[in-house]
Amino acid sequence: MELVSVQCESSSIEDCINNILLKSRELLYPLPGSIVSSKINLTFGAFMNLTVTMLLDTRNDMKKGILADYAHGKNKEDAISKTMDKINRLLPKNARIVDFEVGTYTTPVTRRTYAVVVVVYNAPLEEKPLNEFTIKERRELLARILETFNYNPRVLNISEIARMFSVSRDSIYYDIEQILKEKKKGRVSR
Repeated sequence: MELVSVQCESSSIEDCINNILLKSRELLYPLPGSIVSSKINLTFGAFMNLTVTMLLDTRNDMKKGILADYAHGKNKEDAISKTMDKINRLLPKNARIVDFEVGTYTTPVTRRTYAVVVVVYNAPLEEKPLNEFTIKERRELLARILETFNYNPRVLNISEIARMFSVSRDSIYYDIEQILKEKKKGRVSR
């Protein structure tokens, strides 16, 4: 488990949101895992302050991120509705929302109402077709499968595996041979 946080304070709602989105991409993209829980703190005044603190579980890798956007409207309901529409279009397919916050602010002089929506989410990693796997990716997957069957290659249908990866049977036999050699050396990665 790892605790991470992004924070921004600005007199401009747009600058604050853009800054948070940039910081969150730079922070979350290279980190393995998924977001288990989060806390969003959104305040308005002379400055907008946005802090998002997240607890990451490094074992289950997922696409993770923060979405934030704003809109102005003739009233709170209109501004919130416009912002929610934007966020819903941006949410990745099959995303699971971990946390969200909705805030509104009406400027004292112009009486313009703004709504800000912040969403923290996890989504499944994009699945890549088996025939696009690199040799390394193919061997990692085969190693996990072999581990499940106590490194017994006789349980595998080599012809079917070769067809699924769009490679020859000889390639699969060679992959298995290399995996078993690494296993003997104690270097099979998982």
